Amino acid sequence: MSGSVSLVGELDLLLPITALLPLTAELLVSQSNPYQTLVLRGILGSVSTLIYALLGAPDVAITEALVGTLLSTTLYAVALRSSMALRLSCLAQAPPSEATQALLRDWLEPLSLRLRLVPPDPEEPGEADASHGQLGPGLRLELANPRLAERLKALEGFRRWQSSGGVLLLREEP
Repeated sequence: MSGSVSLVGELDLLLPITALLPLTAELLVSQSNPYQTLVLRGILGSVSTLIYALLGAPDVAITEALVGTLLSTTLYAVALRSSMALRLSCLAQAPPSEATQALLRDWLEPLSLRLRLVPPDPEEPGEADASHGQLGPGLRLELANPRLAERLKALEGFRRWQSSGGVLLLREEP
């Protein structure tokens, strides 16, 4: 056991590192920003890898580093990148102005959402199956998800949207 830490003589090294696990886990579950959660997940896996290596389990440490840290963090990053976007179809002939897009982006920022404007589906006029809602003329935003609409209404950006003449509606289900 030349490469491992003896639990009797090296507790002063092992205890502080081990104490990072519950601390990092608590920070991980208390985050509301998904990007900070992503970073903390990587830190949690790295600390676990270090502990396994110090305890003389290099095979478990390598597995944790590859699967628990690298693979899971990468998959989470891909899922986060693809799902944290608000897709809006534009009903107007021209795309919304840069000022309107900036207003929407500022409004969505506290929820860590990106704005993606998509063209309306030509096969289904008036429907936006691939989007979360529709952005119409005159700053008319129509959303399909009532929970999302409520979360957006609670943000400061909603008041700026309204003061600019914008309205937020729920899409009627057929």
